[in-house]
Amino acid sequence: MTSQKTPQTMKPATAAKKLGVYLEATPAEFREGVVSRDELNALQADPPEWLRDLRRNGPHPRPVVAAKLGISISGLARGGITEPLTTEEIDALKAESPEWLQRERATQAEVRKEAARQKEK
Repeated sequence: MTSQKTPQTMKPATAAKKLGVYLEATPAEFREGVVSRDELNALQADPPEWLRDLRRNGPHPRPVVAAKLGISISGLARGGITEPLTTEEIDALKAESPEWLQRERATQAEVRKEAARQKEK
């Protein structure tokens, strides 16, 4: 009475999130199928060219954009950034360093400092 183990699968949106890429920028065959846990592990271990290119150049999803800018996702929204950005656009924002970005970075630095202080207690 041993049952056949079925492979764990996930929706493409979940797999894209785990891979840190913007789903709409992935190839159609990735978006239209399901991804097994083994396939996800293979993509992470040996990423194909399209995945390397997406990670390098974007467009990047909001969590990745926020991390690259050193701010929170909420800070992105407060700054008016609601769409995915490419690496080039992120670099341009960093170079421009608008006032809202400086303010959000300062806020994020305070949050990190407070978290570190709480952890020490």
